[in-house]
Amino acid sequence: MPRPLGELEDAVMTRVWKWNRPVTVREVLEDLQKERSIAYTTVMTVLDNLHQKGWVRREAEGRAYRYEAVSTRAAYAAALMNEAWSQSDNAAAALVAFFGMMSEEQRQSLTDAVRVVGLPETTEQPRPTEHPGSARQPGPAEPPGENPASAEGRGGR
Repeated sequence: MPRPLGELEDAVMTRVWKWNRPVTVREVLEDLQKERSIAYTTVMTVLDNLHQKGWVRREAEGRAYRYEAVSTRAAYAAALMNEAWSQSDNAAAALVAFFGMMSEEQRQSLTDAVRVVGLPETTEQPRPTEHPGSARQPGPAEPPGENPASAEGRGGR
């Protein structure tokens, strides 16, 4: 996982991600100058650093370069979340705390994301997987003699 972007790196990458096309130092400079006083060489150095770190690729165009993002802002955000989560010694507690911080809009985005990737939206514990040939006893919620795999095929579990 790469380290988080610095403030100026993030400002530059925000534009590269937003425009979603190869950009020049001049284009980024002109847009940044709407918010702050900044030199051409500073933007050029930041884009060069981002290229060295693997955030952007570049292609020569005359005496200048055009820079393009290597991945999306969403992928960057996901990598940051994954890194932060992996630092916890109690992943479940970290997720509970994170979910508690979410706005209603963020919770809806989470629900939508779970639906997109096809994860179950329940809090049920996963059942142990059955291996072929194993002698498995029916659980309390299973009628004796019913094959769990056939129950799944009928819309069960």
